[in-house]
Amino acid sequence: MRDRDGGRSILVGYDESPGSEQALRWAAEEAQLRDCPVLVCHAWQWPYPLRPISEEILAQVEHVATTVVQNGADHVREYRTGIKVRPLLTKGPVSAVLLEAAHEAELVVLGSRGVGGFEDLRVGSAAVQVPAHSARPVVVVRPAAEPADQYGARIVVGVDGSPASQEAFGFALREATLRGGTVTAVCAWWDPGALPGPDRLPFVDAAAVRAGAETRFQQVVSALTAQYPDVPVTTEFVAERPPRAIVEAARGATLLVLGRSGLGSGKRTLLGAVTQAALSEVHCPVAVTPPPD
Repeated sequence: MRDRDGGRSILVGYDESPGSEQALRWAAEEAQLRDCPVLVCHAWQWPYPLRPISEEILAQVEHVATTVVQNGADHVREYRTGIKVRPLLTKGPVSAVLLEAAHEAELVVLGSRGVGGFEDLRVGSAAVQVPAHSARPVVVVRPAAEPADQYGARIVVGVDGSPASQEAFGFALREATLRGGTVTAVCAWWDPGALPGPDRLPFVDAAAVRAGAETRFQQVVSALTAQYPDVPVTTEFVAERPPRAIVEAARGATLLVLGRSGLGSGKRTLLGAVTQAALSEVHCPVAVTPPPD
């Protein structure tokens, strides 16, 4: 949503779950860094297929939902004084409500899981559906993640040469600029010559293939960082399967940034295998960027 001055807001989903509380902190931090408002969104709906018999009961449910979203807005004001905060209460499924509101947002922030689901659930449905369809970048925050309120962040980004990963790299560089942080660009390269037995590729010089891939990776990184000369950037070219390489690289990071899907994903793939693994396994917040227009 746009604020009264015409700027975009940071949209954050809130339902009083531990994950959404951490999402509020992240949204407040981003809003302060970007000098923009926070829009606290809560979706509500009657939890049964049929409408309640009494309109009074429905009004009571809406009243509870109103209290929830107002509490969320109050928490943001407590975390970061001086930033504009507005509540948004909408009736409908959580993912649908957030996706609709995201069209006019600068960034979407939500917890990895809400109040629903079972106890050991790692990532909720909204934390998968919203990044898979959002027109804006989405940051998914873990309940245990520390709020990024310190200056000097370590941001990790996955780069495979695809347009989606280059979009993610740009987001990572901008975040590093805002936070006075560093960027680590990671490329995971799996050696085709290391495949066992009949799966080995004939007449393949694995060393030459790897050298060529690493050279191209460095070229792409150099081209992208040219616009951000003040951001320290390091590179890691890792001989490991991409999902595992990214999960390992993100240990201790402030933020992991990935494109929605990268090389090897089909045209109908909503979230690539690496992004899915990160949302499920990485402990730091994960930013998922939409593909370039």
